[in-house]
Amino acid sequence: MTNTTTPPQDDDVPWLADDERGAWMTLISLLMSLPTAIDIQLKRDSGLNFFEYSILSALSRPPGRAVRMNTLALYAGGSASRLSHAVTRLEKQGWVRREVQNSEIRCTEAMITEKGVAALEAAAPGHVREARRLVFDAITPDQVAQLRQICRQVIGATSPELAVALDQAIVEAAQDSAGPGAAALDQALLGRAVETACTAAIDRAEREQAALGRAGPERAAESSCTAAFDGAGLEPAAESPGAGLRG
Repeated sequence: MTNTTTPPQDDDVPWLADDERGAWMTLISLLMSLPTAIDIQLKRDSGLNFFEYSILSALSRPPGRAVRMNTLALYAGGSASRLSHAVTRLEKQGWVRREVQNSEIRCTEAMITEKGVAALEAAAPGHVREARRLVFDAITPDQVAQLRQICRQVIGATSPELAVALDQAIVEAAQDSAGPGAAALDQALLGRAVETACTAAIDRAEREQAALGRAGPERAAESSCTAAFDGAGLEPAAESPGAGLRG
């Protein structure tokens, strides 16, 4: 009878050492417990969950208090579907509204209302106190810098583009507490999202054109790029086809 409880030996698998496994288990426990603890406080004191609070916070920072929906999903750390449902709930409260913008890129923006700002300002003190209690009161001042460094290195592995944009945002936010860093992050994330989608589409179009020998590369690229914008939650404006290539 074959023993199925012992995993097959594979010299190519980089199995974790004991200290690495302990660190990994601790990190996963943190990722599971911290959002739950933050959610509990926010729901109890303000009726918001952490995702909704993150949406309001992201909308409150940039000039004009408006963020494109696909960028907002990156800010708040949720899928486009989850974001849409959350924004709908916030709209029913009168805290957020959506508008379709027609410029170089046709897109939908979410904007925080004055009522939403008031709700955020009411929720912020309790949230900040809880963040301090859960995180910063639990570590030493020296560990704060270590925490930021470790998190930054992990973000660099999981999302290099976000890490670069975050660095820029932190520097600019430190220079001006009004929040230009948030606007810089919004622009960097949006630019990367558009560039990635459209570059991939053009590469795909060129491969298709070379393989099929039909339709000029410009027309194929234009068609594929439009599809890529749709997939990213964006559309080139009707009066300026391909304008989104400029970011």
